[in-house]
Amino acid sequence: MKQDLNDKRKDYSENFINFSEVPQNPYEFFNIWYNFACHSEKIHEPYAMNLSTIGTDGFPRTRIVLLKEFNPSGFVFYTNYQSQKGNSIAVNPHICLSFFWDKLEQQIIIKGTAEKVSEEMSETYFHKRPLKSQIGAVVSAQSSVIAFDEDLDAKAGALQNQFQGRTVPKPKNWGGYLVKPIEFEFWQGRPSRLHDRLRYKLENEIWQKERLAP
Repeated sequence: MKQDLNDKRKDYSENFINFSEVPQNPYEFFNIWYNFACHSEKIHEPYAMNLSTIGTDGFPRTRIVLLKEFNPSGFVFYTNYQSQKGNSIAVNPHICLSFFWDKLEQQIIIKGTAEKVSEEMSETYFHKRPLKSQIGAVVSAQSSVIAFDEDLDAKAGALQNQFQGRTVPKPKNWGGYLVKPIEFEFWQGRPSRLHDRLRYKLENEIWQKERLAP
């Protein structure tokens, strides 16, 4: 099977980056773009981000996770620490996040290192989740191989009945990561593929700005 996609292209013209007015701190610029995406009816999940890790087999692996917090220290997401992403981060904490808001013709790429958040922070967030999400985290040994006929719904239903009206204990192997950035790149689509690209690099604890060729 072959498909020729050579004619599949779009000319971007939604917006531009005014390089003379961008803030010195990339978190401020991220906050501006993120808030705009949140208030745009075109973007349904602005907090969905692509997480790239280097697997224990040496290959890169990417998947979509949900951003749950960002602050001056970095970006937080939650997962099973024994999942593929958790095992990869344990070996190599250097990761990459990317946000792609296609209707705004914007992309943000963030390089950094991931470290576990405190147990207290993970515990607090876990119990803010809906009951079914808490049960799902208990039932699923994420990324492990299971039988094709294993009935996860039945297991979840049984646990939900068991814990109805009671506190679901957070699994010890479940929690959050804080990604501490060392580099941001903001990409804005422009006509004729002459896209705007702005990079921030952390050097001696000071953010340096530079424009990149499209």
